[in-house]
Amino acid sequence: MTKTRYQTLGKFERNATNEDAAVARRRLIAVSDGAGGGGLFADRWSRYLLSKLPASPIENAQQLDGWIGEIWESFYNDAEQRAKRLGGMELDKFYDEGAFATLAAVWEVDKDKYSWMSYGDSVVFRYDYGSERLETSFGKLTDFSRPPYLINCKDELNPDGFQHGVFENIQNSIVFVASDALSHYILMMYRLSLAGKVSKNKEAEIERLRASEEIREAAEASGRNSGLVKKGMSLGVVDFRRDVIDRLRDAVYDKAKFCKWLSRLRKNGLLGHDDYSLAVMYE
Repeated sequence: MTKTRYQTLGKFERNATNEDAAVARRRLIAVSDGAGGGGLFADRWSRYLLSKLPASPIENAQQLDGWIGEIWESFYNDAEQRAKRLGGMELDKFYDEGAFATLAAVWEVDKDKYSWMSYGDSVVFRYDYGSERLETSFGKLTDFSRPPYLINCKDELNPDGFQHGVFENIQNSIVFVASDALSHYILMMYRLSLAGKVSKNKEAEIERLRASEEIREAAEASGRNSGLVKKGMSLGVVDFRRDVIDRLRDAVYDKAKFCKWLSRLRKNGLLGHDDYSLAVMYE
């Protein structure tokens, strides 16, 4: 039987609003990262999106746009009333900007097939224990420094931001979704583990060189994430399964463990300052 679990945690600061949301149902896991840098009610919008997710997979940008078209009005009307109570400037801001969030979700289609979609910089992952390979919906580490595509409660969707795929033959695998700061850490650690491996053949050497180049580019890039990558480079040999996957799988079952794990990563300079959400699915 498929198991699903999730955890979500706000920033490590007093009175911070957690603008992330996460969900784990019987055949569905998802996270949504409310973008508080623009608009209003990002936390409400992210939770609303997850509460309305359909039982069947969203497989293309047209389906995503159609689903948003079916659900947006109820949220918008409620948010408009809230903005009116806050006052004129807030109401103008809501009319001008709306509310923003990312979305990453995975549906179990049948016993050996998972369908996933993402929009923005929340990321879908699959880790295969046998091959020790990590598949992701995202690009390079430096892409986390770019403005993400965002779902708005009032504006038309940009189809360029939609990503979709299918995981098959998922025995001996764990599938999970995470919001951007945690996703950056996970992908960074995987790339570091590849860069530090001894190459056994030509294909492995090519993979090692690509990972090394990606790490170098991310460390030299401007922005807050470069410091995280430089700190990661100082770790030495990274055992990705032990240091990340096993800890992730353990922490998602316990809020206190999740908080302790992420707090330690923050203190060690490996994790960015943000809200953090994780949802997992495995046989």
